[in-house]
Amino acid sequence: MNHARDTILRDTILVTGADLAEQALALLPSFDIVYAGRTPDEEQLLDLSRRHQPAAIIVRYGRITSRVIEANSKLRVIAKHGAGLDTIDSAAAARRGIAVKAAVGANAPAVAEHTWALILACAKNVAGLDQRMRAGHWDKPTHKSLELRGRTLGLVGLGAIGARVATVGAALGMKVIAHDPYATTAPESVAPLPLAEVIAGADVLSLHCPLTPDNANMLNAATLATMRPGAIVVNTARGGLIDEQALADALRSGALLAAGLDSFQVEPFRADHPFISIPNLVLSPHIGGVTSDAYVGMGVAAARNVLAVLQEPA
Repeated sequence: MNHARDTILRDTILVTGADLAEQALALLPSFDIVYAGRTPDEEQLLDLSRRHQPAAIIVRYGRITSRVIEANSKLRVIAKHGAGLDTIDSAAAARRGIAVKAAVGANAPAVAEHTWALILACAKNVAGLDQRMRAGHWDKPTHKSLELRGRTLGLVGLGAIGARVATVGAALGMKVIAHDPYATTAPESVAPLPLAEVIAGADVLSLHCPLTPDNANMLNAATLATMRPGAIVVNTARGGLIDEQALADALRSGALLAAGLDSFQVEPFRADHPFISIPNLVLSPHIGGVTSDAYVGMGVAAARNVLAVLQEPA
């Protein structure tokens, strides 16, 4: 009977994904873990919330809407398995006194590395040259790639990811400019500037800021028109920061040399998306922070954020 009573009293943690790192699970032995599956939609999350009444939600995929939050009477904390909180209705959580926590910095090295993978792929036309060689071409006599030394790297956001990207840019001999009104420190090599000047002055513009109502479609037809001819745009942050049609137009016209994108307005990416037909665009399926090390780091950070709240007196 005691075992049955203990089972009933165990709190539940809902994970909006199919798994969680073993190292994270090891921190949560006193909780029942319920998995929502790989790509849960709102109705699935509503059903699981109503049935299990979790004390915590660890958010990997899907959106935690106000309806999902309201369906949970015991919910005390929503912990993101990553840094971005735009998939969580934080205002609805705040109205209920529910804590919202991010795994800040847990995937920063991975995202910074992927940012440079995209920058270099764009500057050196890695994907295009690979395809040409596979088709039997040898483009050495005609090819000219972009040398980054001496060019200007513009960063929007100087958090854990942006600062790492800045350090590599300086090491490559680039001038680094950045805009981040919330940054309290910056690498010595970085010159802080207003947003408009960063966008207009960058040969390579890389986005590393959260998505908010104020900066949605930050890069649009008007701001893209201010960029240097032949510039590169890279986004490993959130797709909503870019007006995708405006970016497509700038790439097709040749105003931009190339772009590298790891996030999109709608995810998963649609097979008929207009980006598919644009050759000077390098695409990846929002996996910048997905490495084996980051998977563990984000899971452990999310678990610790859950415990920090649930171990406090209710």
